[in-house]
Parts: sequence; structure tokens; C-alpha cells
Amino acid sequence: MKLESGHLSYCTNIHSGESWKDHFEAIKNNFPGIKKQVSPDLAMGIGLRLSNSASTELLHPDEIQGFKTWLNDNDAYVFTMNGFPYGDFHHAIVKDQVHAPDWTSEARLEYTVRLFKILAELLPEGMEGGISTSPLSYRHWFPTKELSEEAKKTATKNIILVAEELFRLKISSGIRMHLDIEPEPDGMLETGAEFIAWYENMLIPMAKLILTDSLKISDLEAEECIKEHICLCYDVCHFAIGYEQHSEILEQLDKKGIRIGKIQISAALKADMPEDANSRVSIAEAFSKYNESTYLHQVVARNIDSSLIRYRDLPEALNDSLNPMVKEWRAHFHVPVFAEDLGLLRSTQLDIVEILNIQKSKLFTDHLEVETYTWEVLPDSLKMPIDQSIIRELKWVKDILE
Repeated sequence: MKLESGHLSYCTNIHSGESWKDHFEAIKNNFPGIKKQVSPDLAMGIGLRLSNSASTELLHPDEIQGFKTWLNDNDAYVFTMNGFPYGDFHHAIVKDQVHAPDWTSEARLEYTVRLFKILAELLPEGMEGGISTSPLSYRHWFPTKELSEEAKKTATKNIILVAEELFRLKISSGIRMHLDIEPEPDGMLETGAEFIAWYENMLIPMAKLILTDSLKISDLEAEECIKEHICLCYDVCHFAIGYEQHSEILEQLDKKGIRIGKIQISAALKADMPEDANSRVSIAEAFSKYNESTYLHQVVARNIDSSLIRYRDLPEALNDSLNPMVKEWRAHFHVPVFAEDLGLLRSTQLDIVEILNIQKSKLFTDHLEVETYTWEVLPDSLKMPIDQSIIRELKWVKDILE
């Protein structure tokens, strides 16, 4: 739905299923009831997630026309898509494979371009569209600095090819769209600082070399092309896990003219680590209830001296739970955004409130998407019917924004 603060919806990666038939069935079963409760009088947007196989199926003229008819009949529209998970995202061990195929591959490039072709078909006239994607790759797949740098260059070249495609599409059709890079724990781009450094020191210089030749434009126009079509996806959970200062990141991005394409509204787990060993054991036991096998749940610990320890997954952190230097844990587990008090644990809900308040005072994007996808693997105490969960989250966000 379009609020004063932007288009607000939820990401359909909450629904399982990999074929377009499965995706569409889940949307038809859930979306109308959600819209009736959250946006009965206004058209409501959908944050669409398509697997690779679903994207090839939906691109068929009959399928996409059928979906467009359904959107029109249900007062719905698509303005943003999630192009991060390429394959199976539920009922499988995802872990680091959520990045596969990564941006060093032709498969990731072809999938993303296909998604943009679909979005161009679905996007309402005059509306800007965006697709979020992986932060290039998973950093631990590249054990040396040389391998990492080479992979980053290959990935960056493919990102630039997407920008070129979007530039040509804008010229031919007037449709404006952007690719939104999503930093996350253990991604090749993990923090705001890493994203900005990559953007300025690799993306723009490489784009000037490539696009001035392929598009016959100037260096300045090549930079403008990149800044229009390659943006940041601000996943609040991911930035909160790294203890990043939201206002500082937003200020730096604004000064450098780097746009934010989308806010993904999401919350992580956190807890203070007390000095008392018995209390620490209790905190660790509370975290262990979230130790499931589908997704990576990286933990970032903050030490007494404010330095950070990064654990690749929750079990590694649990094995170090008695470390006396650590004073706080934050874990990559997308918990419901409306819940701050989780017993011995808390969520990073206040980070969401901070970001949304900044957004209200100075709009820095037009796309707002709630992204809690872990409902199936949550502890029983936090589970409720999917549609009711989404309704509660959207109403909570809407109340803050309004």
C-alpha cells in the first residue's frame, strides 16, 4: 500500500514452493485476506520472490498475462522483488548455498536479468521498480585475498552488465528500475563501510571503463548510470547484527550520492552476556532453541573493548558462550518484527523503529518490505498462522509510519 513514507508490503519468500504454480497458489491463498485486514481501501503492493525455475515459467506470455489479470482483479501490484535466493529456500538445507550461484556466474546474471524482464511487465506505469540481490558472494568460499579480489572483480563486471541492461530498457521504454545489493553477515560485502568502499573503489571505476565503450557515454554519464541503477538494499536486521550506526551510514550514503533502493524491515536476536557464568549458560540455552539446520545464523559478539568477534554459525558461538571478554551477542535470525521481548533474549526491534523514524523525517527510499521468512523454523512459542503473522507485522510497521 502507498503510505506517505513509501510503498509498504511483505516479501513472499515467506511462502514455500519453487514452481510458479506453487508461488501463485500461496499468493492467492494468503494475499487477499491480508489485504482485507491491512489495506482494504487502497491498492496493495506485493514484494515478489521467484525462484529461478518459477521465473522461467512466469515469463511465458500466458502465465504473466494471467498474473497481471489477477493483480488487477485483486487491487494489487508488484513494485519490488527479492532476487537473492535462486533455488529452494524452504524444506532444504540452505545455509551458505543461499548465495549460489553467486555473482561470478552467468547463471546469476541471467536469472537477475530475467527477473527484471518480469518486473518491467508487472510494474504499474510511472512507478520505479527494484530487485534485491546477494552481496556478490559468500566470503568464506574464497580463502585467500587474491581469490577474493578476483571473484569480486568478476562479480562486479556482471553487476555492471545488469546496469547496462537497465539503462537500455529505460531509454527504450521509460521504465526505471534498480538492482539493490544486500550486505549481510559473511557476505563478500558485509557492512555499510564495505559496500561504500566497493561502490566507490571498484564498481564506479570499472563501470567507467565498460559503459563508456558499450553505451558510448562519458565517464560522468557512466557514473550517473550506476548511481541510478545500482543501489543498496538496507536490511535492518543485517546492519543491526554488525552494531552499525544507522544515522551515520545513511548520512555517508547521502553525501556520496549512493541511493537506497529498499528497506527490508527485519529484526535479529540479541542479548547482553552477563559476567555470571550461570546466567551466561541460561542465555546460551535460550539461543540454542534457535539452532536449526535450514539457514545460517551467524553471531556477532561485541567485546568489552567494543571489538567484534564474528562466528559463522550459531553452534560456533554456543561453544564460546563463556568467553569473559564478550558483553553482547547478536544473531542472524529473522524474528517477528512486532516482538521485542523474547524471554531471556530480545530482538533488535528498536533498530527498526530508528530507521522508520528517519525515513519519516527524510524519505530516502520509496520501497518498504517486511522480510521475516523464518516462520517455519521458529520456536513453537512464536508460531502462528502465516497470514495472521504477516497481518500483525504489517500493522505494527504501519502504526509506526503513521
